[in-house]
Amino acid sequence: MEQIEITGGESVYCLNETQLRRAYDLVMHNPQSSGRLLPLLDMLESEFSRNEQAALAFVLIDRLLKSDPK
Repeated sequence: MEQIEITGGESVYCLNETQLRRAYDLVMHNPQSSGRLLPLLDMLESEFSRNEQAALAFVLIDRLLKSDPK
């Protein structure tokens, strides 16, 4: 199967340092979320290629931006 390369191109979304720091806190230190998110993150990193991980991240961010906040 041919790999689809997703690197390069113009920037579309920008994350600031505060958003990234808060995301890490939620995943690594939040008692309610980290127990669910860390195993999922570990699985994604061990079973998917770097390109597949990036594709999931980009599509997830795009869907979140286009959806109604809950």
